[in-house]
Amino acid sequence: MSDFRFDIIGEYLPLILEGALYTIGISLLSILFGSILGLGVSACKMSRWWFLRWPADGYIHFFRGTPLIVQIFIVHFGLVVAIYGKTNAVAAAVVALSLNAAAYTAEIYRAGIQSLDKGQAEAAHSLGLTKLQAMRYVLLPQAVKRMIPAFGNEFIVLIKDSSLVAFITAPEMMYWARAMGAQYMKVWEPYLTAALIYLILTYSLSKLLSYIERRM
Repeated sequence: MSDFRFDIIGEYLPLILEGALYTIGISLLSILFGSILGLGVSACKMSRWWFLRWPADGYIHFFRGTPLIVQIFIVHFGLVVAIYGKTNAVAAAVVALSLNAAAYTAEIYRAGIQSLDKGQAEAAHSLGLTKLQAMRYVLLPQAVKRMIPAFGNEFIVLIKDSSLVAFITAPEMMYWARAMGAQYMKVWEPYLTAALIYLILTYSLSKLLSYIERRM
């Protein structure tokens, strides 16, 4: 630590901060798309029809039971190439993280909805609402309040997991930290800098989510 070099941090800091913007953007898009897809997966899993329930259950087990880095490689080198003929690291990162997040948000939706009293759904149906209307107007608004802490934790985990997309050369924060370490053969400077920025991001987000939870 005696030869700790602040000069190379200053040299790479603009690139690392630009990478942090990629990290935030990739994470935001992934939690957005993952939440939308997760709602559909959750609805299928809670369906009474087995041909919807079994694929949804298999989807959740696959993405929760396999390493995220493997999923990123499959999407980057396989899925995106198969669809577009060539790959794009940022697009592959968003797709892979969204698919992974959907498996976890699906369980958050399911747990939140099933935690409500069954009388809520029965009362909605007695008023003439369809199942879809009952879910939209009665169940989901109440369940969302209970799901905020779990969604917040998933978003924080997603920000940290986004560091794995550096392995497919997506220009996020860890990509530039690794580049700094490789150029100067240093460990402390690049990774402590990245760790500090990740800590700032996750701590700020946890405080924001705590505020939103109190307000709701």
